Amino acid sequence: MWLRIRQICLVASELAPVIEDLRAIFGLEVCYVDPGVASFGLENSLLPIGSQFLEVVAPVEEGTTAGRYLERRGGNGGYMVITQCDDHAPRRQRVEELGIRVVHQFERDGYQNMQLHPKDTGGSFFEIDCQTDDHAPDGRWLPAGPDWKPAQRTDVVSSIAAAEIQSPRHEELAERWAEIAEVPITRNAQGQPVLTLENADIRFVEPADGRPEGLGGLDLIATNRDHVLRTAAERGCPVDGDTVLVCGTRFRLV
Repeated sequence: MWLRIRQICLVASELAPVIEDLRAIFGLEVCYVDPGVASFGLENSLLPIGSQFLEVVAPVEEGTTAGRYLERRGGNGGYMVITQCDDHAPRRQRVEELGIRVVHQFERDGYQNMQLHPKDTGGSFFEIDCQTDDHAPDGRWLPAGPDWKPAQRTDVVSSIAAAEIQSPRHEELAERWAEIAEVPITRNAQGQPVLTLENADIRFVEPADGRPEGLGGLDLIATNRDHVLRTAAERGCPVDGDTVLVCGTRFRLV
């Protein structure tokens, strides 16, 4: 069985300014705006990064889960790690065996969704989904709409190489996510626990930014590093070496 990072979701208090930053800094384009998220009191946009997707959601009503997450983490930041699998049934069975609650699930149009309870996983929302009618890395993906490829841009960044989960209990979280994903823990050069999926890593680190547990950063494969660093500085986004801060999230160029 394989598992890949297909989509990362960020949460913002206001959607438009974040989308403008992402488009300008990383050369991305919006492929889809999902009207279905209105049922959760949200608005969103999705932008392809190669064959993966960066989604941003923002509350448009009071009392949303996303709004409470913004309050808990002290502002904009990472929200969900959304993975794609090749067979949903054994993934569901594994979640049941581990006693992990599912907070949202549906099946529609060849797409199977399973969003896990963050109190049972820790770190971030962890979602395992399956596009049953298309397993290709650059294939159909229901959340990205019916025709996402015309918005694909790779001249500035070409893919998501890693997601970074930060927590004071990062070792414990790594073990929990490894149990769920059925992927062994390895260590990088810094000794941090890493789960290596088919197309990207999930890395677990101690917080170093004063913010609570959550999805703190992403590694992006850069094809035009200078554009990213220059444009981020021009737009007033913090730059530290090869890392820029956008939507409360560290984007590290690799």
